[in-house]
Amino acid sequence: MTTILFNPAATDDERRARLYNGQVLVYGASPESLALVQHARDLITEAFGTLDPQTAQAEMPVEEYARLLAELKPKFIHHPESKELIRRLLSSYHCNPDRTYFDVPRLRTSTSDGYLTSGISYAFHPHRDTWYSAPFSQLNWWMPIYPVVPENVMAFHPQHWRDPVRNGSRRYNYYEWNQTSRQTAAQHITSDTRDQPKPEEPVQLEPHVRVVPEGGGVMLFSGNQLHSTVPNTSGRTRFSIDFRTVNIDDVLTRNEAPNVDSECTGTSLRDFLRASDLERMPEDVALGYEGLTVDG
Repeated sequence: MTTILFNPAATDDERRARLYNGQVLVYGASPESLALVQHARDLITEAFGTLDPQTAQAEMPVEEYARLLAELKPKFIHHPESKELIRRLLSSYHCNPDRTYFDVPRLRTSTSDGYLTSGISYAFHPHRDTWYSAPFSQLNWWMPIYPVVPENVMAFHPQHWRDPVRNGSRRYNYYEWNQTSRQTAAQHITSDTRDQPKPEEPVQLEPHVRVVPEGGGVMLFSGNQLHSTVPNTSGRTRFSIDFRTVNIDDVLTRNEAPNVDSECTGTSLRDFLRASDLERMPEDVALGYEGLTVDG
């Protein structure tokens, strides 16, 4: 079962070990996390103009809303300030910048009452990031941009931390996905027909755990945690930031969470940038992760 810890005192090595063992860590807002959140808010406000971003869905046709997000989200991802603020945030958590690699931060949305749940604002079914060719040493950082409530966050399904779930990851290749499916996200408005790894057997969803960080707070969890998007019934769109990190020493030594059910191929490791200088993950390291197999 998953343990939730709030503001735990730990070194980076201790923190990673806890996350690889299934714990979820939650931290209060800090100057560095609030700076990243404010940067996102500035871009969101610019995009929505006079509309309140959290309630704009009630005033916009869904097609127009999807087009707006299709411009806003890449703008946040590729903005040079986004990467710089991530580097400052990681430094505040005492992550070694020469050993810590991060991928680009993403702006996520979860609209309310089924307004837009596919494509550019995908409502994720129960899944592990490791079904999508993520390394098992990947750590997920998640931050709400505006205040959130239990009705619009994510759910963890901790009973499956070590219990396998039959899933479609055997059909997933990271490189094929990037070439054929990632670029079409904004086209999927009323439904999403892309073949993504999903459970192929009943999943024990209860009991589940919902964590509600404060706006600008930070939640960390292993990419191997089974989690899903909570059906948003709050009446407000949830905006959040997430990005992932790996420690290259853990990547090299396979110090990581257990693989109980992932059979995907390819690897996302080439997406990770070294915090000290934004150099990409060395090619020889990525090559060692081309094929993933379930642990014996």
